Amino acid sequence: MNRNLSLKLGAIAFLIVLLLVPLLMIGGLIQERQSLRDGVVQDIAQSSSFSQTLSGPLLVVPYRKIERQWKTPEGGGALYQDVKTVNGHLYFLPETFDLNARIDTELRSRGIYEARLYHAENRINGQFQIPVKLGLGNDFEDYTFDAPFLAVAISDIRGIEKGLKLDLNGQSMDFQPGTGLSWLGAGVHVALPALDSRNETVLDYAFDVSLQGTGKLQVLPVGRSSNVTMAANWPHPSFVGNYLPSSRLIDSQSFTANWKTSFFSTNMEDALSQCVNNESCLEFKERAFGVSFIDPVDQYLKSERAIKYALLFIALTFAGFFLFEVLKSLSVHPIQYLLVGVALAFFYLLLLSLSEHVGFGPAYAISASACVLLIGFYLSHVLHSLGRALSFSGGLAVLYGMLYGLLSAEDYALLMGSLLLFGLLGVFMILTRRLDWYRVGQGKL
Repeated sequence: MNRNLSLKLGAIAFLIVLLLVPLLMIGGLIQERQSLRDGVVQDIAQSSSFSQTLSGPLLVVPYRKIERQWKTPEGGGALYQDVKTVNGHLYFLPETFDLNARIDTELRSRGIYEARLYHAENRINGQFQIPVKLGLGNDFEDYTFDAPFLAVAISDIRGIEKGLKLDLNGQSMDFQPGTGLSWLGAGVHVALPALDSRNETVLDYAFDVSLQGTGKLQVLPVGRSSNVTMAANWPHPSFVGNYLPSSRLIDSQSFTANWKTSFFSTNMEDALSQCVNNESCLEFKERAFGVSFIDPVDQYLKSERAIKYALLFIALTFAGFFLFEVLKSLSVHPIQYLLVGVALAFFYLLLLSLSEHVGFGPAYAISASACVLLIGFYLSHVLHSLGRALSFSGGLAVLYGMLYGLLSAEDYALLMGSLLLFGLLGVFMILTRRLDWYRVGQGKL
């Protein structure tokens, strides 16, 4: 390879490396703006309510139990019976648990940043089946019971939008603040009439919970058989938790999802026993599932993904210049390479700044159009031909269009990117298939 060609290729490579500096600075700015946005979203949630998790209902029966134990005095002597009273709670999970949630989302703004809040109208109903003697068997006579209550945990009680009323076997009762159980966390409870503990008891329950939250809405499937349905005006649900929906329907405006679980799959009774015995409540609370209302590909993530292709764009543009030099016997100065590379880098800065005000799609169209027009005008003089400048600008516009497709595709981005690179390599090979590289550079480069 002759000396002129080596120098030109070396200069091009140096310019590409040099352009990494502004690209890295723009990448850092994207992360900084994203962190600032996340902080504002956190502040909005702090002022309203965070993600919500519904746990319950749980039927709780406080008791006092007489425990008798035979002991031997320390100094010896006859056995005696030590009698003491122990306080505790019996816990009953519902036989059936059905939740139907109708969810509306809205945007709250602070400055140029927005947070998505949701309002969930939850209808909860089902049935408790309390066994004879509360399942205590022969020890039943040693127990004295206090008034039972129904507890429902709500992770952020600030999001409760209306008063809560329980319909229990046709009788209406008001919920009160607090769950009455430290391990269950924040929430509400309602005092119940005394149970007929000597017979099997069936309790049909129903209540409505209106909740506001941000981020996620999750439900703990407490029933022996649980059926949860969520429907929202949000087209980008991200299903979270330990269980995926058994069925779902997603369109351009909304989604509907349904979960069905049983004690065989959730093992809730064992998890509750571990929690009550002070072993760990983590297993009990981690069995929740639900949906996230966070935009999976927001403007900052798209801008971050776009800048990952910046070096590719610059390299392809420089390769196009180089082809004009070797195929059309033109001479493009390294400074001209550099100016076009800086214009390509400024595209990402324009994209970031505009997307915060007009959205990613319009910002992309404006930024790409501005860069294509600027580069096209400049190249009409550099390449000494309006036709060449138009053809080059047209190719650049096609590349920007393909990049937008890559950024919009969540599932096929890798496949589309691979096909794009393969196609561009094929175009380069076809254009240079008859080129004698040993003679390239003998002219003026």
